Amino acid sequence: MAKNLSVGIDIGTHQVKAVIAEEVLDGDRHIPKVLGTGTSETRGLRKGFIIDTGEVSKSVRIALDKAEKASGITVKRAFVSVGGVGLGSAVSTGTVAISRADLEVTNLDIEKAHDAAEASIPQSLSLNRKVINTIPLVTLLDGRQALGRVEGMRAGKLEVKILFITCLEHHLEDLIRSVEGAGVEVIDVVAAPIASSFVTLSKKQKMAGCLLLNIGAETTSMVVFENSNPISLEVFEMGGTDLTNDIALGLKTTLEEAENIKLGAYTRTDYPKKKMDDIISSRLSEIFELVEAHLKKIGRHQLLPAGAVLTGGGAGVYGIREFAEYALKLPARVGEIHFGNSELRSNKDLAWSVAYGLAVVGFNAENEQGSVGQKGLESIAEGSRRGLRQLSHWIGKFLP
Repeated sequence: MAKNLSVGIDIGTHQVKAVIAEEVLDGDRHIPKVLGTGTSETRGLRKGFIIDTGEVSKSVRIALDKAEKASGITVKRAFVSVGGVGLGSAVSTGTVAISRADLEVTNLDIEKAHDAAEASIPQSLSLNRKVINTIPLVTLLDGRQALGRVEGMRAGKLEVKILFITCLEHHLEDLIRSVEGAGVEVIDVVAAPIASSFVTLSKKQKMAGCLLLNIGAETTSMVVFENSNPISLEVFEMGGTDLTNDIALGLKTTLEEAENIKLGAYTRTDYPKKKMDDIISSRLSEIFELVEAHLKKIGRHQLLPAGAVLTGGGAGVYGIREFAEYALKLPARVGEIHFGNSELRSNKDLAWSVAYGLAVVGFNAENEQGSVGQKGLESIAEGSRRGLRQLSHWIGKFLP
């Protein structure tokens, strides 16, 4: 029997992470199983932007070589994350009149409504950008909300409200070129914060309403969920490396020592606790002020019952859970990665949430029609729209 394999490649600003996984049967459930992983230092990237495609290709190849050696499998195609400050989102609405004389809603009507919504994105949010993921939030038939599949129902007017996740066009092109330069075809691209949510958030959390905060090396991303759907995504140009640098400067110590202090690990020298706390809280305050401002902007400040879930390498900062609760006035916890029968909790593990999430996406999306890679940018954008519309229907089978 042929193996159902999936490969995820997370190109972060600090590390490239590659995961090769297999979907296996565990009783009556299909679960993912890791076959091999690989990492490498990311070169050629800054704040998530690719500044040297050749260097990025080398970094991807090194990580893949390690994963291939561990799994005994040669990677030819993969799902890839896109992140950094080039990511953005916009919520837009599209309305169309039903085309059939008997008012039956067809797939063509739905496509037209989605296209109308995309065309309505303000130019300030769409200039030089490509839509990579399309996530329907609300569907209305003659002004009334319709749940589930609307094709085949009858109405005079169809209205859709959609979250569009976008990426700077040149960054997307460079990302694909870099991966293909490592000898791998790009099946599809997924926003890194969305990929992370597939293995860090439960169905209950997404339904009730929660914030997923991924603190990376040079950027911090946030996704707000409600009624099982992401309703907003934002990326800030600040991350764990900034905190490490602050500690190194403030305490006049090495970067290695500063990293240990940041994570609450044992250090060779005792430093004044108040000074350390002041340095850490000052930078964390900046990050959480940005998060709080965005929550106020979208009307979700202190209104997320499932609270905040912290992930990414920066989630290991000493005392960050308590700080998050104080700053956001929400319950908070450091996340766990749910992948198959495993629960991964350590700071090192949390940095893998995007790569694991991409592998989960691949188990079903591999069967979608929107296979891309060599077909170019237009195919990738269209393939993502087709594939991601289906995520809410199947991704739940992997969630706790």
